[in-house]
Amino acid sequence: MNRKKLQKLTDSLTKNCKHFSKFEVKCLINLFYNLVGEVTERQGVIIGLDRNAFRNILHMTFGMTDDMIMDRVFRGFDKDNDGCISVTEWVYGLSVFLRGTLEEKMKYCFEVFDLNGDSFISKEEMFHMLKNSLLKQPSEEDPDEGIKDLVEITLKKMDHDHDGKLSFADYEQAVREETLLLEAFGPCLPDPKVSLQHLCCHHSLAVP
Repeated sequence: MNRKKLQKLTDSLTKNCKHFSKFEVKCLINLFYNLVGEVTERQGVIIGLDRNAFRNILHMTFGMTDDMIMDRVFRGFDKDNDGCISVTEWVYGLSVFLRGTLEEKMKYCFEVFDLNGDSFISKEEMFHMLKNSLLKQPSEEDPDEGIKDLVEITLKKMDHDHDGKLSFADYEQAVREETLLLEAFGPCLPDPKVSLQHLCCHHSLAVP
């Protein structure tokens, strides 16, 4: 990408991205193109991080291991659902991921947990996510029973309107009362110790 184009892209992303400075945006753009590799910008070719490349970053840099959650995080970043994370989606996504306000993080986490996109987290969705993210305990009992119990306990705590599923209003109220419930159904945000510097250094890029 030539300097003029890079400058224009940096300016437009910085203007719309309140959590990163111009220097940081430039670093993330450089990192993006490093990760994508030397792809020539041809007409009609989508330049971006595909699912595998992105999952690799989530795993190697952010220590994520849950396949279902990583897939949902990918969908959270890929706003236009074209199967690829563009440079714009990369910068905006990381803005919430690394530095989002509680409001932004709640919206993001709720979208990750709402597996079928119907604006509710159902008992079935809770069951799938908890079954996936909890460590299997070797015991005599049926592990599914323990997870069903956990779903009931979670619903009791978070389902404020008692309709047997979580709306965003239920989830928001529960998280505002107890922030630990933000990632109630699986780790979908980075460890607070992982910063932009960490991300860039991990991929051998210095933050200006």
